[in-house]
Amino acid sequence: MLTLYQFPISHYCEKVRWSLDHKSLNYQIKNLLPGLHTLTAKKLSQSSSLPILVHDGKAIQNSSDILTYLDTQFPQNPLTPEDETLKQEAADWEKFADEQIGIAVRVVCYHVLLDHPEIVIPFFAHNGPWYGPYLLKAISPKLLLVMRKGMNINAETAETANKQLGFALDKIHSRLQDQPFLVGEQFTRADIAVASLLAPLCKPVKYGLEWPKHFPESLEAVIRQHSEKLAWVDRLYAEYR
Repeated sequence: MLTLYQFPISHYCEKVRWSLDHKSLNYQIKNLLPGLHTLTAKKLSQSSSLPILVHDGKAIQNSSDILTYLDTQFPQNPLTPEDETLKQEAADWEKFADEQIGIAVRVVCYHVLLDHPEIVIPFFAHNGPWYGPYLLKAISPKLLLVMRKGMNINAETAETANKQLGFALDKIHSRLQDQPFLVGEQFTRADIAVASLLAPLCKPVKYGLEWPKHFPESLEAVIRQHSEKLAWVDRLYAEYR
């Protein structure tokens, strides 16, 4: 039995969901509520970060470690190239995505959305416990402030993150000029990592959330700024998700 403990809004959790689906694995999802997730996560692993995948009593934490575990335990539809050079390239791109894209997207999005509880509370409560929307609405003033402080999200860090995101997209766009995938000639974990961590800027249907038709204008402006270089993400979601 495979069980994924996650936040439905998390793009790092989407990276794992996509990988599980790519391998056509049967799994169940346990959606946890931000803040309250800590008790469950620390019972399963050493820290409170999600995603956590539990397989036959073994807990694996961190999206990249989970992808490696899946390829080891379930070799069908492999995500990791066999060639050692390509394997290292995929690892480098995934690390780049985790460190340079995922965090930047989170800061850029949450800087706007944490000021709009009417948008983020449904994201946080999506397919979770029945009491989730009521509880999160009650604690949202404190929760959203704690999140902003804990992730160091403010106007200055959001501006820096958007610039970082621009540099990252330039690098990806340059890489994809003469090839459809980031590594070699096949779809790999590098593509899943980059596309899933950029996905909140594209609002793909297959992400599994009910996105608002429009985000607040300040976030929509950021998306328009990068839209040309996000087209590859839309293609990957259409063809491989």
